[in-house]
Order: sequence, then structure tokens, then C-alpha cells
Amino acid sequence: MQQVEKHPSLTEQATAQIRAGILDGSLEVGQVYSAVELGKSLGVSRTPIREALLELERRGLVRIEKNKGARILSTSIDTLIEVFQIRLMIEVPLSRRTAEFATTQELSQVEESFEHFREQAQAGSTEGTLKADRDFHSALLSGASNQKALQILREQRDFVLSTGIGTVPKSRSALDCFHDHDDIMKALRIRDIEGVGIAVGRHISNTAQILIAQESGSLDLASQKRIRQSLEWYIH
Repeated sequence: MQQVEKHPSLTEQATAQIRAGILDGSLEVGQVYSAVELGKSLGVSRTPIREALLELERRGLVRIEKNKGARILSTSIDTLIEVFQIRLMIEVPLSRRTAEFATTQELSQVEESFEHFREQAQAGSTEGTLKADRDFHSALLSGASNQKALQILREQRDFVLSTGIGTVPKSRSALDCFHDHDDIMKALRIRDIEGVGIAVGRHISNTAQILIAQESGSLDLASQKRIRQSLEWYIH
């Protein structure tokens, strides 16, 4: 039998387009957009728009307000901490699984993504570095063969991206960002299962602390300790 071709539904297309609008800033944080307004902009009826907004609300990108529409959400420090906790819970064990079970071809793909990451960082491209960073993590975790977990991680990254915040170049250079991944690759190349998990955990925790300090201004020692402890528990 011939396989059925899969085409994105109107809801899936609307979800992708609204999400893109949030990420590129054309849909502004804090503003409310009605289903009618979004439908006219995208050229589709209200039904797929409403379904798309429900999905985006589930992802934490919008909040649906009765008789008004969908409000584009910002984020809070506590929400950022939760996002990084989720990343630690998923990425640390998945990276260990990649180190143990990934094929030679899958490891080669991780190596290629790492070298591309290096090239973008050396060129000093903020946008290119951040994209290469995401691609490296995707390649690393793809070796664990768990698509559900990867989808959850994509949603968490979408949420952070929707805020427009990042550590490069505000708090560290593109090269600093790249070199924060060195220990991950060193451990992966020799299939050091525990070493990969430790390196991934340290990297995510380090990025979280830099980003949270950046977005909250100067933190007192008690706040720094609370954040560090809230992340360290998930590494082990």
C-alpha cells in the first residue's frame, strides 16, 4: 500500500505562524490579540486560530482571556528556574543514554554540530551562535531516541525564546558560550556516561545562573544560594 501523505493541518499551520510571531516580536509581549484579528492576519477561520491558541497556552506562551483574546506572556524569575529544572531533569539522563547507546553515525552528527557551533562562535555571530547552540543540544539528545522528551525540551526553549532574553552577548561572549560545552564533548568522545551527565548538568546550571542573575539584576548571596540549590538537586 502507498503511504498516506501527511500535510500540516490549518491548526498546526496557525500554531506555527503565531509562535513565529511571538518569537520575532511582531506579536508583542503583554498585548491581547483576538481570534478574529489573528484569523484575518493569517487568512484562516477562527476555529483553527482558537485551537492554535489553546496549544500555545498549554506551552506557556499565551494566556487566553475570556471575551478578549490571547495575551502574549512575559516570564518571571521563578518561571525561568522551573524551565531550567525541567531541562536538568530531562537532558542529564538523555545525554547519558546518548553516550551509552548512540550509533557511530549519531555521534558523528553531534561532532559536526559541535564544529559548526565553534565556527559560529569564532565568527562572533550572536544569532548564529544561539542557533548552533540549540542545534548542538538537539543533536546530542537525538541519540537517546526519545521524541516525546525532545518535544518537551523544544517547548521549554520556545518559552525562553519568546521572552527575547539570552546570555549572549549581554553576559558572555559567543566563544564563552561555546567553550561552556567543551567538557560535554570531551566526555562524549570517550563514551564517559557519568562524565557526560555531569558536564551537561553543570552547563545547564551555569547558564541558568548567568541568565537569572542577568535578568534580575544583582542578587544578594541568599538569593544566589537559593537558586543554586534549586538547580543542583536535579543534577544528581
